[in-house]
Amino acid sequence: METHGGALAAYSSNGAAVPALDSVDAVLHALEQQRYVADRGLATAIYLSLCLPKPLLLEGEAGVGKTEIAKSLSAITQAPLIRLQCYEGLDVSHALYEWDYSRQMLHIRLLEATGQALGTRPAEIFGPEFLVKRPLLQAIEARTDRPPVLLIDELDRADDEFDAFLLELLSDWQVTIPEIGTIRAEQPPIVIITSNRTRELHDALKRRCLYHWIDYPTLEKELQIVTTKVPQAPGLLARQVCQFIQAVRRHDLWKVPGVAETLDWTAALVALGVQELSDPRARASLGCILKHQEDVERATSGLFAELLAEVVGAAVIPDRQGAVVSDSTAR
Repeated sequence: METHGGALAAYSSNGAAVPALDSVDAVLHALEQQRYVADRGLATAIYLSLCLPKPLLLEGEAGVGKTEIAKSLSAITQAPLIRLQCYEGLDVSHALYEWDYSRQMLHIRLLEATGQALGTRPAEIFGPEFLVKRPLLQAIEARTDRPPVLLIDELDRADDEFDAFLLELLSDWQVTIPEIGTIRAEQPPIVIITSNRTRELHDALKRRCLYHWIDYPTLEKELQIVTTKVPQAPGLLARQVCQFIQAVRRHDLWKVPGVAETLDWTAALVALGVQELSDPRARASLGCILKHQEDVERATSGLFAELLAEVVGAAVIPDRQGAVVSDSTAR
């Protein structure tokens, strides 16, 4: 099977330091070692992206862990992470390359001061030393023993035209700089593209990628994420936080909290010494999960008390090993 420019072989050639991502189970285990809780569908998409190789497009609501996939892959493969953060108005000069105008002018003045003339040799100021390499060019030119991980984050924030620019790049992994020539990647990077789906991406771009939707986790999965990422949190508090967040997501808010907010709130409550959500300090820390004043006002005017009663009303007791389980007959 053709792999990602020999990527899988490179992963396994360095002994135990770099795990061989040669199966879906191996990907699951490697993500687990990075404390990333993934389901089998996501692990399969990552594995196929490495094998085929093809960019992996991850869509989902903000804060569900899309960006963390690229960070985890970088840590697993011990390859550099190159990140392109997209935004409205992003163009080639900020994504690919631009010329260092200040250095070029200084060079011209130095030639004039020493009595030299630029003449018919414009290449003197359009050489590689005057080129400012942006993330996409950095990924193409990377000279490492393992392909870098290229994260194109929140592509939906960029304009439609930028999708079209990416089409050729993702197909051929080469770029032509008129003053220098064509630069080709020795080995294509591992590409993770994320989108919060604030707009639809071009179908042509999607056809060049594998696709996976990351949804909000179930209660048990979110609890697993919290206990993995914030192991110092009391078991009862961790479950109550997850139950509360799950209930909040059923309401029509300006900004529904994602998993990132769940982790932030749990860590904040631990820092405050809170043992369970009935502690008054929990209400004072709602800014960890609610990021709009309208949502905060709604919570403080009755929603928090309503959801707290729902969470506390669900009987939760620790088992003999200290884990927290739900027991409808406990009360």
